Amino acid sequence: MRTIDDFPYDVRTIENVFIPMRDGARLAARLWIPVEAESTPLPAVLEYIPYRKRDNSRGRDSLNHPYIAGHGYVSVRVDLRGSGDSDGLLLDEYCSQEQDDAEDVIAWLAQQPYCDGNVGMMGISWGGFNSLQVAARRPPALGAIISASATDDLYVDNMHYMGGALLSDNLSEATVMFAFNSLPPDPEIVGDRWRDMWLDRLSGSGLWLENWLGHQRRDEYWQHASVSEDYSAIDCPVMAVGGWADGYTNAIFRLMEHLDVPRRGLIGPWGHKYPHLGVPGPTIGFLQEVVRWFDHWLKGQDTGIMDEPMLRVWMQDSITPRSSYSERPGRWVGEPEWPSDRLRPWRLRLSEGRLSPTESTESAMDAAPEAGDSAGAADEDPSDELSTELTLQSPLSVGLFAGKWASYAAAPDLPFDQREEDGGALVFDTEPLEEDVEICGRGECSFLVSADRPNALLAVRLSDVFPDGEATRVTYGILNLTHRDGSEEPEALEPGRKYRITIPLNGIAQVFPAGHRMRLSVSTSYWPLVWPSPAPAAVTFHPEQCTLELPVRPPRREDERLRDFGDAEAAPELETTDLETGDHQWRVIRDLATDVSTLEIINDQGAFRLDETGTTIRRRTDEWYRFRWNEVNSVQGETSTLRRMERGSWGIEVQTRTVLTSTVENFHIAAELDAFELNGDLGYQRIYSQNWNKEIPRDHL
Repeated sequence: MRTIDDFPYDVRTIENVFIPMRDGARLAARLWIPVEAESTPLPAVLEYIPYRKRDNSRGRDSLNHPYIAGHGYVSVRVDLRGSGDSDGLLLDEYCSQEQDDAEDVIAWLAQQPYCDGNVGMMGISWGGFNSLQVAARRPPALGAIISASATDDLYVDNMHYMGGALLSDNLSEATVMFAFNSLPPDPEIVGDRWRDMWLDRLSGSGLWLENWLGHQRRDEYWQHASVSEDYSAIDCPVMAVGGWADGYTNAIFRLMEHLDVPRRGLIGPWGHKYPHLGVPGPTIGFLQEVVRWFDHWLKGQDTGIMDEPMLRVWMQDSITPRSSYSERPGRWVGEPEWPSDRLRPWRLRLSEGRLSPTESTESAMDAAPEAGDSAGAADEDPSDELSTELTLQSPLSVGLFAGKWASYAAAPDLPFDQREEDGGALVFDTEPLEEDVEICGRGECSFLVSADRPNALLAVRLSDVFPDGEATRVTYGILNLTHRDGSEEPEALEPGRKYRITIPLNGIAQVFPAGHRMRLSVSTSYWPLVWPSPAPAAVTFHPEQCTLELPVRPPRREDERLRDFGDAEAAPELETTDLETGDHQWRVIRDLATDVSTLEIINDQGAFRLDETGTTIRRRTDEWYRFRWNEVNSVQGETSTLRRMERGSWGIEVQTRTVLTSTVENFHIAAELDAFELNGDLGYQRIYSQNWNKEIPRDHL
């Protein structure tokens, strides 16, 4: 990444401004203001997140906001209510209060003498979510947004549930917010009231995991902030951004399809990072794209960005399986609209161990889409009975090498060689491909199945199999079979009854080279990526009525003429001093004496000092996902966090621990919070402690 410190506009920084809300509360903001804006007002760009502008996000903010301001924008970073240096409590994600406050912030910005009345909004993850949500409220001054690594549907594609199954990321994200919500504001910003504010947060923010587990179906709790409920509510231009190694790319396809506003989609090889910081690479000049987007929509300049394809994606080349990559080889391709009428469905039929095209690849590219089977119970026609049935009940160990639902650090949280998983799955291979096959978009599996229990789970994986047998997972899908007809009203299976089900695969753009095989692997467990069913379930497949359909995209010469994004640029990095080396480990441990297997994730970020503020920060998060042999109710997720901040005689430390277990009927949460304050020669003394023990009934999960 190239750092830039010579911008078209000189910039001054205001460390903190308190923005008044309609109820009298104040939100803390950091501003980067072009000097010229004092005499000639300019548009503003807002990033609005709970991740602490004063310390935790300071490094990333220092790369992004001076760059945006240096190109002629008032760039603004605001802490959500109850986070960082802002007043109040943060009680959950994406609450109505959060969106009310955002409208107040935007209105306040538009009225400032240095702002010309036009405001843009951008963010990644939480900031990408609320950019969409606030856009749906149509504040008058909001002219355009950029939403990165976010979703339009809080239940369908989020870190909580996937295909109606519980993701382990639900626990890890709850742990992240448990730690954040337990931290105080900075005394240098809020003054002597910092300690009272801290105690209010410790006692009042709550245990979010309880909220999220209390809503196991797609009910109003998830719907209220899901813009997919009414895409027409958004009336400003939208740029949606994501990466194949992230968990949020499916939403980009839906936004391109359903929004009725000027829009652009961008998907690279990255994990949960902005594209100029993305891993795996290659990174791109994303901040240049940010400036082009807002120049077009907030300044009325013709930057040419709307003359380019609606959707640009990184077509990934084949690569051997690794748990981390510095870069993914490939090339950029573009589609002028989405859905694209230039893609053709390629249907393959499952038979015992085989994945066979129903037609040649060449003819598939010219074929019209075939009507798919609808979900629900299959007709009980005697002709449906086939001579070959395949029954599967996977070991719990299938999933230990699946990686994270979303790659947050990208080292080493990507899926490993799928041969580690395939021994506990049904495997269907093509013959070696006679020519390259390129897919782009979302495939889907259609199965005719029955189960021996009321609740069952299926995980499907599509892999690129090398001639030597190595298998790289390309994409996957999950379905809790009680959600086969939707997640609003799940319904138990009738044991032994046949059901036609559809399992969508996550979107991807991928080349399968000639000489390689495609492999579809199906399992009844995928722990710890998803929580297992309440009892071991055997699922029977009628494979000759089971298909895989993939969106084939022929290569096009016009892709070679796409504009280059340029090298990644940013403002100079924040100056820090490393004090203690960190450690990042991902270990699979199998104890043959006890039959206990553990996935251990150590994310120790060490200790460092922010030289600007003199604040020393210590951060560590550990996760353990355990199970004993094939006992589904032995599974356990455990997380712990340590956060410490010190400056001079001031110091605080917060420790959290959360353990999630289950029985056939219930989930059980045990959580602990301990907060400590530095007290002179006495050292750290505990000033707050709380324990939680909660039972939550399982709801078709």
